[in-house]
Amino acid sequence: MPASAMLLSLVGLAPFVWCGLGALGPNPASADPMLQLLIGWGAVVLAFIGGLQWGLVMREPETDARIRDTRIGLGVLPLLAAWLALVLRVVAASWLALLLLIAAFGAALVIDHYSRRGTKLPGRYLWVRWTFTAVATAMLITVLVLRLLEQTISF
Repeated sequence: MPASAMLLSLVGLAPFVWCGLGALGPNPASADPMLQLLIGWGAVVLAFIGGLQWGLVMREPETDARIRDTRIGLGVLPLLAAWLALVLRVVAASWLALLLLIAAFGAALVIDHYSRRGTKLPGRYLWVRWTFTAVATAMLITVLVLRLLEQTISF
């Protein structure tokens, strides 16, 4: 796996940490927009992650149409979950959006894990995905729990 891909994956965690910590601040005037930014970043990253399945189909076309179509469908699910999270933060509650993002990141990781069979994914890809997902979901869970408990942190 290229070092640049690993580095950019780690850099992609910075908005999770920065927005997540900001969403837990004591001032609602700044914490609430940071929560919205956290949900937005989570949705963007989740949509990006879903593209792996399409990339696998384009790179290594399946002779089995069922497997090919399943991969294409699985690639769209994270995008739909991301869009639904953005909708939920507006029409329902931000905690529902966070909950959906947490579940969708976990599901996308499981899908990627099982999709590696019969593909030529780079050796460290799953290690990077597990690490990224662990940090991102840990921040989403922390924000979800502390906001539901109405707890804040001061810097």
